[in-house]
Amino acid sequence: MLTVSHLRCEYRVNPIGLDVKSPRLSWKLQSDQRNCVQSAYQIQLSLTEGHDQTEWDSGKVISDQSIHVELAGWLPKARTRYYYRICVWDAAEEQSAWSETAFFEMGLMDSRNAWQANWITSRPEDENDTACPRLRTTFELKQEITSARIYVTALGLYELHLNNKRVGQDYFTPGWTSYGKRLQYQVYDVTDLLQAGGNILGATLGDGWYRGHLGWNKEKGIFGEHTALLLELHMHYADGTEETILSNGDWMTASSAIRMSDIYMGETYDARLERDWTDDTSTLWVPVEILEYTKDIIVAQENVPVTQVQELEPIALLTTPQGDRVLDMGQNMVGWVKFNIEGEQGHTVELRHAEILDHEGNFYTENLRRATQSIRYILKGEGVETYEPHFTFQGFRYVKLIGFAEPINLEDFRGVVLHSDMERTSDFKCSSPLVNQLHHNILWGQKGNFLDVPTDCPQRDERLGWTGDAQMFIRTASYLMNTGPFFTKWLRDLQADQGEDGGVPFFVPDLRSSTSEGWGDTSHSSAAWGDAAVICPWTIYEMYGDVRLLAEQYDSMKRWVHYIHDQGDHPYLWNTGFHFGDWLGLDSKPDSYIGATDKDFVATAFYAYSVSLVRKAAAVLGNEEDEAYYEKLHDQIVTAFREEFVTPAGKIAVPTQTAHVLALHFELLDSKARQRAIEQLGKLVADAGNHLTTGFVGTPYLNPVLSDTGHHDLAYTLLFQEDYPSWLYQVTKGATTVWEHWDGIKEDGSLWSADMNSFNHYAYGAIGEWLYRNVAGIRSDEKSPGFHVVHIEPEPGPGLDWVEASLDTMYGRVVSRWYRREQNEMEVHVTIPANVTGTVVLPGASLQTVMESGLPLHKVPHLQGVQTPESHVKIALGSGSYQFTYQCMEELEGRIVK
Repeated sequence: MLTVSHLRCEYRVNPIGLDVKSPRLSWKLQSDQRNCVQSAYQIQLSLTEGHDQTEWDSGKVISDQSIHVELAGWLPKARTRYYYRICVWDAAEEQSAWSETAFFEMGLMDSRNAWQANWITSRPEDENDTACPRLRTTFELKQEITSARIYVTALGLYELHLNNKRVGQDYFTPGWTSYGKRLQYQVYDVTDLLQAGGNILGATLGDGWYRGHLGWNKEKGIFGEHTALLLELHMHYADGTEETILSNGDWMTASSAIRMSDIYMGETYDARLERDWTDDTSTLWVPVEILEYTKDIIVAQENVPVTQVQELEPIALLTTPQGDRVLDMGQNMVGWVKFNIEGEQGHTVELRHAEILDHEGNFYTENLRRATQSIRYILKGEGVETYEPHFTFQGFRYVKLIGFAEPINLEDFRGVVLHSDMERTSDFKCSSPLVNQLHHNILWGQKGNFLDVPTDCPQRDERLGWTGDAQMFIRTASYLMNTGPFFTKWLRDLQADQGEDGGVPFFVPDLRSSTSEGWGDTSHSSAAWGDAAVICPWTIYEMYGDVRLLAEQYDSMKRWVHYIHDQGDHPYLWNTGFHFGDWLGLDSKPDSYIGATDKDFVATAFYAYSVSLVRKAAAVLGNEEDEAYYEKLHDQIVTAFREEFVTPAGKIAVPTQTAHVLALHFELLDSKARQRAIEQLGKLVADAGNHLTTGFVGTPYLNPVLSDTGHHDLAYTLLFQEDYPSWLYQVTKGATTVWEHWDGIKEDGSLWSADMNSFNHYAYGAIGEWLYRNVAGIRSDEKSPGFHVVHIEPEPGPGLDWVEASLDTMYGRVVSRWYRREQNEMEVHVTIPANVTGTVVLPGASLQTVMESGLPLHKVPHLQGVQTPESHVKIALGSGSYQFTYQCMEELEGRIVK
């Protein structure tokens, strides 16, 4: 039976508020038949869920495309909901039933001209007043309504309430963008929150990233001086008429119980000042002011929203040697603590947050620098009170409780985990508990740092969208979660913040207009950091088949490589300007953060790599002229690289692990030099006691290069090292996320310098890609992006007896499981979704077997006489599990497992 399910529009399920002129649909196929490939599809749109009247019909379209399908020749209307359903045909012309109905709803479509509302703000008489303002209006329904939508954004952060109920489950809206150029708005269906008669609509505003402390600035208000609200409520009545409530001069404003709220500093809340939204005390509410501010920069929500993803229960209540009462959440997390408390009116309690306890077991906050991460709550004294913050988040495992009466009960506290609501798309388990914990730490590093932007760390006075960290981790991130919408939004900010000369700032959104410390000059675009402009869109294309985003970012990609081309006096070497180099490399000089690998070497290597990716992008987009140009440019860079950094005898002149890894991974060497570099890399690792010495730049590629160049067992050796420096060293020290430094906590228990010592810093978590790609063997194919062709090439190694991994691709779930049975025997289980071709490469097998479409494996004749180092087994198209059992270098057998 052939069925269609998992309908998506622009990656999302039933999205509201799209401003995409040509929405794209994706779906997955299921079949109980082998050789299930889609041959055609049909899409129907309707204005009603029951499809009693078709708005648009694609007709039968001959195509196997089932992801990112544009609705050709059709234009949507603003503020309109469309219901859609899909049916498909397979290669045997069997037609599926219609799928269940899904929908998408358009937003305002034209932000420049569509907004009727005014920006409104509250300006307190005391300029030092840090309280979050409330703004509200009242209105009455004229008759029964059929639908109601709020379109809203803010300068700062907003939290909406309608009739004393919170609107939506989104947090930190409208999100952090390059505010001077782009500002998102959100759409909420509030039909069920309206009531007959009078209604009260209100919003509380917070400083957020817009007006709060940010970066290394001592003063607040980086992007603007005043928080403000822009809102429209559109109501449709049963008689077909429409009424609109707008933010304007009729609204009123009052102070709130949130006396201070700041991303870094935390929040102060005085419950004695709580007021119901219906409280009409005349002395509370005064008229708002109209703020003159552009609406031309407003765009629809692009990323998935930040939500409360899960709650954690504290695992212990500790008393430190210094006498502090401290909650242990058991996990370094990002979000806040929700708590219950009972006490006298006016009593103040405080929660302070930290990632670790020091070597003596005391509460440690020095690595937070200026970020206080403190929550202060003043009781109103009316029985049990419950509180959680509004416009701040903390990075922490431990919580110091100040002012809480004994006995303190653990059940009164919950850790609320917040991050962008990305779908979890993978799982990895193996026979090693330590490696499983490493995978856990990588995942929680992503949870903690993918809060609307890909931050470097979530706890200290930084939390910036560092471009280098993002490009290093993006492929691992895209194995772990669906990052398509997340990086779509962030890359548009990168493009917006890109300099006129093509330079890319160190972090996006950019703070250059207001930050100091020497970070502001556009010429300070660093290699491996600015290359995010190229590496990130290409990776999203490979992982999700997103050609539209690639095309959208293509100009930005080209501008970046031409920025490099124009630096200095050599167009094919990058040997000028500031660079982070192999940041935090362990082979650095004393008192230096930058590893020993020559910075010009790193810069030129990434220059070549980015040009190679731009050439590939040109080919995908059908730009033959550009493809030829960038192919020639790449050849010229490689030639210059070899002349500059490779000796005539074929030896890399920079004797570091990172230099050899980059030259090999970016394919910068001829065959002679390549072989010598492979041998030398193995020696460099051995000379370091079979340990790594790489930093941020070299580490993401180290294990993949070792595996791909015949050093696979050495890659496993690095994985399983438990002493410093290694991934498992952190695990043995109790880490629950990935650290910024290999020795954030040293072997003697002392700590790395407090000025830069994050314990939730995902860059080194890029090893996750190797776990999925090499160890489990789930690989993409850049010629068939989005895993339309899946390569299963598991690579067992010393230390693991079994691995189980899965990946939910745009087409469906891919599974790779392998088990050692005896010394020379293993079992491999593979699941390939419908409409996908899967190729399995079994390590060390000597026979090649091809499975014909629909033919049971036990009937497939062996291809005699084939003696290859690997065995390629092409799986029939379809769904289900396939098991292959083989004797290494002797025979290959298989059977289908239902």
